[in-house]
Amino acid sequence: MLKQQLRGISSLLTSITLIGICVGMTSTLLSLRATIEEFGTLVTGVIMSAYFIGFLFGTTRAPKDIRRVGYIRAFGGLAALAAFTILIQAIWVDPIVWFVMRFLTGFAISAIFVIVESWLNTMADNKNRGTLLSVYLVLIYGGLVAGQLVLGVTDPAGFVAFAIVALLINVALIPILISVTVEPTTHDTKSVPIKTLIKLVPLGVANAFIMQACYAMFYGIGPVYAITLGLSVPEISLFMAAFILGGMISQAPIGLLSDRLDRRLMIAICAGSGALMALILSQLSSDQISWIYLFVGLLGAAILPLYSLGMAHTNDYLEKDQMVGATSSIIKIGGVGSIIGAPAVAALMQFGETSYFFYLLTLLTLMVCGYSLYRIGQRKRAEGQTHSAFAMVSPGQTSDELLTTLAEDLGDPDEDTDDQTAMTSGAILKHGDNG
Repeated sequence: MLKQQLRGISSLLTSITLIGICVGMTSTLLSLRATIEEFGTLVTGVIMSAYFIGFLFGTTRAPKDIRRVGYIRAFGGLAALAAFTILIQAIWVDPIVWFVMRFLTGFAISAIFVIVESWLNTMADNKNRGTLLSVYLVLIYGGLVAGQLVLGVTDPAGFVAFAIVALLINVALIPILISVTVEPTTHDTKSVPIKTLIKLVPLGVANAFIMQACYAMFYGIGPVYAITLGLSVPEISLFMAAFILGGMISQAPIGLLSDRLDRRLMIAICAGSGALMALILSQLSSDQISWIYLFVGLLGAAILPLYSLGMAHTNDYLEKDQMVGATSSIIKIGGVGSIIGAPAVAALMQFGETSYFFYLLTLLTLMVCGYSLYRIGQRKRAEGQTHSAFAMVSPGQTSDELLTTLAEDLGDPDEDTDDQTAMTSGAILKHGDNG
């Protein structure tokens, strides 16, 4: 059954893998090119943050358009928009133009991910949803790694690297445009305002905000840090690839462990390990390149699973019909963290020292570790915690929530809702049912 489903979505998975390669190439490429063009670290950070602003808008606005025109047509149009923005950045090298184009790239890519994940939801059932998503995540991470390696054999100062990205985006259209698949259906779900989520699961909210800020810092400014360290373009590509590869390898084992242990303890262990790796990296120089690759890979292995761990922890304390609404709120919270992350570390590096890059990562991950340990002492472990850290919501629900703008108001939380009420009244789903 699973093999048949994988064959049925092979074209979809092929397309998203190619998109992953493009995403992996683009972030590092623009950071390197901005440094070559002497935009300045702070300006580069602001430009890179535009992607996350666009990503946030894409998950709140673009889905409405997707419902009007259909998934396949929307995928084609969004991919064309993404390819257009990349080529414009190659032709017109200007900070303001790049900021606008980077915004549009984030808008297009986020909506593409909405389409793909909705599609996967319709093809999966409760027995294999976790497995299908793990395949999806591995392909995404694999694409990101491949993107770094492809960039390593190109010249970021030229046109070819940009052309390759645009070409791959257009090639990604072919498999999905010639496939035949049932489009997602819609279902009613319950919204979960951010205020309510903060009261119900404060650790999930804090983790989403801080970790997405960390990811934006690394993807957006990591290449700039590597340049100032004195690494060559191939070495920078391996530096970024090692980080992503570490996360790809550790995602499933950590997710499985979190089903058996207190998920908050796993968050604390991963965050604490990440802080240690970041601190070690802050002390390494370019003549210790092998050690840099090792510890940046361990850093990725420790912190890349943290977002999904936090999402799983959040869903441990929610009712079934709250999970999709909570996912939309977490997307917003994480999006704000992403927007802040890159400019914040860029400003520290420009007006302080290069080593502040990993010092800030150390501080932020230590905050997550400490708060996780604090929450363990404040609240009992969720009863019946059985769902995986990388499982998805049930078919149709992701589609419906994301396709209705993900824009609930910051309403007042229910009165008299406390940690114990959330713990005992929330329905805990089986493996594969959470978002």
